[in-house]
Amino acid sequence: MFTKVLIANRGEIVRRVGRTLKRMGIASVAVCSEADRFTPPVLEADESILIGPAAVSDSYLNMDAILQACATTGAQAVHPGYGFLSERAEFAEKLAAQGIRFMGPRPEHMRAFGLKHTARDLAKQNNVPLLPGTDILNSVEEALEAAAGIGYPVMLKSTAGGGGIGMQICHNEAELRDCFAAVSRMGGNNFGDARVFLEKFIACARHVEVQIFGDGRGNILTLGERDCSLQRRNQKVIEETPAPGLSEATRVGLRNAARALCAAVAYESAGTVEFIYDTESGEFYFLEVNTRLQVEHCVTEEIFGIDLVEWMIRQADGTLVLPAQESLVPKGAAVEARIYAENAAENFRPSTGRLTEVSFAPGVRVDGWIETGTEVTPYYDPMLAKIIARGATREEAFANLHAALTTTRISGLESNLDYLRAVTADDAVRAGAVFTGLLNSFAYTPATVEVIAPGLQSTVQDWPGRVGYWDVGVPPSGPMDDRNFRLANQIVGNAQGVPALEFTATGPVLRFNTDAVIGLSGAFMPATLDGVEVPYWEPVTVQAGQVLALGQIKGAGHRTYLAVRGGIDAPLYLGSSATFMLGQFGGHATGQLRTGDVLRLAKPATNAAAPMAIAPQDRPELTRTWTLGVMYGPHGAPDFFLDEDIETLFSSEYEVHFNSARTGVRLIGPKPRWARTDGGEAGLHPSNIHDNAYAIGAIDFTGDMPILLGPDGPSLGGFVCPAVLTSDELWKMGQLHPGDKVRFQRIQPKPVSVSFLPEPVAGDSPILFRSEGEIPVVYRRAGDCYLLLEFGPPELDIALRLRVQLVLERLRAAAVEGIVDLTPGIRSLQVHYNPQVLPLPVLLERLHGIEQALPSGEDDIVVPSRIVYLPVSWDDEQARLAMQRYQELVRPNAPWCPSNIEFIRRINGLASIEAVKEIIFNASYLVMGLGDVYLGAPVATPIDPRHRLVTTKYNPARTWTPDNVVGIGGSYMCIYGMEGPGGYQLFGRTTQVWNTWRTTDVFHENTPWLLRFFDQIRFYPVSHDELMEARAAFPYGRFSVRIEETQFSLSEYRAFLEANKSEIAQACARQQAAFEAERQDWIAKGLDTFEEEANTTQADESILPEGYMGVDSPVPGSVWQLRVAVGDHVKAGDAVAIIESMKTEMKIISPATGVVKDILCRKGREVRGGERIMVVCTD
Repeated sequence: MFTKVLIANRGEIVRRVGRTLKRMGIASVAVCSEADRFTPPVLEADESILIGPAAVSDSYLNMDAILQACATTGAQAVHPGYGFLSERAEFAEKLAAQGIRFMGPRPEHMRAFGLKHTARDLAKQNNVPLLPGTDILNSVEEALEAAAGIGYPVMLKSTAGGGGIGMQICHNEAELRDCFAAVSRMGGNNFGDARVFLEKFIACARHVEVQIFGDGRGNILTLGERDCSLQRRNQKVIEETPAPGLSEATRVGLRNAARALCAAVAYESAGTVEFIYDTESGEFYFLEVNTRLQVEHCVTEEIFGIDLVEWMIRQADGTLVLPAQESLVPKGAAVEARIYAENAAENFRPSTGRLTEVSFAPGVRVDGWIETGTEVTPYYDPMLAKIIARGATREEAFANLHAALTTTRISGLESNLDYLRAVTADDAVRAGAVFTGLLNSFAYTPATVEVIAPGLQSTVQDWPGRVGYWDVGVPPSGPMDDRNFRLANQIVGNAQGVPALEFTATGPVLRFNTDAVIGLSGAFMPATLDGVEVPYWEPVTVQAGQVLALGQIKGAGHRTYLAVRGGIDAPLYLGSSATFMLGQFGGHATGQLRTGDVLRLAKPATNAAAPMAIAPQDRPELTRTWTLGVMYGPHGAPDFFLDEDIETLFSSEYEVHFNSARTGVRLIGPKPRWARTDGGEAGLHPSNIHDNAYAIGAIDFTGDMPILLGPDGPSLGGFVCPAVLTSDELWKMGQLHPGDKVRFQRIQPKPVSVSFLPEPVAGDSPILFRSEGEIPVVYRRAGDCYLLLEFGPPELDIALRLRVQLVLERLRAAAVEGIVDLTPGIRSLQVHYNPQVLPLPVLLERLHGIEQALPSGEDDIVVPSRIVYLPVSWDDEQARLAMQRYQELVRPNAPWCPSNIEFIRRINGLASIEAVKEIIFNASYLVMGLGDVYLGAPVATPIDPRHRLVTTKYNPARTWTPDNVVGIGGSYMCIYGMEGPGGYQLFGRTTQVWNTWRTTDVFHENTPWLLRFFDQIRFYPVSHDELMEARAAFPYGRFSVRIEETQFSLSEYRAFLEANKSEIAQACARQQAAFEAERQDWIAKGLDTFEEEANTTQADESILPEGYMGVDSPVPGSVWQLRVAVGDHVKAGDAVAIIESMKTEMKIISPATGVVKDILCRKGREVRGGERIMVVCTD
């Protein structure tokens, strides 16, 4: 018996063969291309070996690479699967020359049957019925003459073809003349043999085949017949056994013909003899022999109770004894459906992308290679899986298959799953009236919408979004304007939270493949249905095939909503279908709509309301001058702001900045004067505080710039927030357009009465009350549904964070109804609550009771902890790129650029960059919070104060940060969980701390974050290339992160501080001196504040002379790249510049072909929407 077998294939057959090898106790080796390196079958194999790039010629058809893989791994035999090298006699011979067994027929068998014209000769010699046809044709003229004798229609075939490739029906002389060269070329390109021949084409034919197995000594078993007539584009879709509707005489005749043909050559191993069955005459004709295991072998295994792969293995090692033919008795029926990555509504166009949901039905056999998170690439066959169902009868088998297809879900790209559901429910198919042309005329109407053009940041959202994960940095997402979103659903009779579409600034073009009812709300994008204007605020009926086109917003507002009756059918991720673009999850796929995407429509709920129009008085009013209702707090005067700063905030007019997005709306307006000179340990800027949780709708001062935090904003950060939008006002944030004017209206909260205070809490002070005691707690108001508790003095003290944890755990244990999220900060706890369920006074009573029952500040607190060792590429090129982009686009004179590491050295008074590096790699960083910059990103501080490097944060923040770069802000270290904005000073890059799609040894089911509160992170250095390899493998569990279980004791920590207090004091003094020197240097150079560059120089927009054309920016933004220079020749449609707007890079296209005569902007400069940036002299 073999001990190790290499599988020379990819995809589902690797998993299928591996399953049998594992059951037999034989080690498996999977070969893989670079594209398949981390696919499930490769990961499941006992060993895997990379054999080349994605192209099949360099990998799966590369015999030398596979032979080398055998030598490297010590494989004794090779199973070739199907396709690729499975029928290449040369491959079998090369293996034999190396003493390696090929699991399949002998080379002479492959040569005898591998070419269709020689197979016809063998069939003729053995009296197997043949279709009228020809030998090899040497010219198109010879083909035309033969076809005239056979009679049209004819099938032109490549002699080496297979799998539906290299064949073409020709109905007349003209078609044959046109196809001859193409089929010849296809055979040469795909199989290395350009020779062709003709066969008579049977118009109403069935594809019937017989599974055989030979022992190589002339003994041939037949294992029933399969019907594979249900095909599209000559590719099998559904296969079944036994073949329906055949007489017993025909079945016997098919088996006898197959046995005679294979016995004539003493065939060895598995094979399939294919026949054409003429439904009109009842005659069958030889088609070809496949000298390999067929894709559809599974249905035969199911009714005979055998394992053909095991037979092949035992045949190859010489231990197989064929059972007696009469002992092989089939039971019942089996049917198989092939699931392909293809768009059935678009002529079965292949689909690629990431699978965001894979869920197969229980109770059936599934042979596939995919799972949730699998990336389907364009390099290979589009088959994803096969579902095989059994039944006592054909009717039962089909019913079971249809039920399994109905409950199976595959999302993220378009598949033929719904098409298969329709086919298996078809009356003709259920009746067995199948033939090879049946699906050519099959009427299929998918319940889908196709994206012809995506518009700008068009996404699927639901409401209220993804709640409950704020403490690990997952924002709720959902509609930015929930009021208009819910009204759109109301128009079409949906429940208000059903998934619908959000469009930003410019709308998409959508083709409906089914009848539908739609509703439009929000900002007015001119909308047409097949060119006819579509009204807003009322239900509109759409017919299958119609195209809905939405243009650029006219008038006020920034977002438009489209609901479809029944809703968008999108998978759930962490409980919601809402798209989180930065996180690349949620929605229909992994982000915003793209050209070619397909949106699936759900069926209306059984209790759905009737569609209705929205009365004019119920439609939200949009404007260009906004008043936003806010509640003062959580941070205010005199702690953080001056009284005059707060007065300015509520009396000034702000302008919406162009670089606003769902993460937050940036505002241009007066700068605060601040109550503090700096943020102390939290950072150099007075806006810096020890990280706390944010409320959605908070006015967050990131440095001197206020940002309204949106539903895709960060959950945790170290900046002050003087006010929060009230719940009823949040919708307005979604309609703020660049250039709009904004004022904040101070909303007075109702007085709050609680039993532990002598009088009601009245007024709108940010501080509701202070709970005095050994360790005081400040209760801060944060809008009308958030509360922020701050513990102790405003300093970094691990003991305070431990007290926060005690309150959090006791609240969770109490399971208080109405609490939405509990999010800890460094010395704070934010409580997000539903005031309709949990009124503020009731919440305050519960919190105060828990807080008062906390242990004494001197008591020991012990929490579980882990030491997590992570690799870091020091001064990684991605970190440097972020600095470069910031300096070019945001703040050219930033004192922390061009090198953040040099800035860290300088502001901490260290002698060298090497000293910075030594401190970072010797530190043990205690995780105080998660989600500092999204998705499980830790905010951590060194346990040893001597290792604390204190810096300021970027002011203003970066608009782009690569994922998993590592930085320092204030006294804290953070690993960025994903791409996005940020403000920490960067020193390197590490592995992922979030794994969206997979569970591994460190990423567990439903907890895709790596780290936990009070973990201790320790870094070790690696090269950039080593890190890239680790990053590629880590999400699949193929890179090990060392984790040691331990605990953290407050008393032990205090003892450590006492033992080292002298050195700690010296380090702090050095830091403070350098910190102050840096601040004074900034003041002297005028760098202590930052003013946005005023765009006073406006481009010339005079009327251009004839022959000249302007290139305009369609959106406001900042010039990121200029791709041409004056004098360059451009073509219409060429990208001449890239504008960064709304956190998106947008290409600016030349409208004409010609020469660039003038460039009216420069890199890094802001431009207005519609502003001319270039002039082209047209050809």
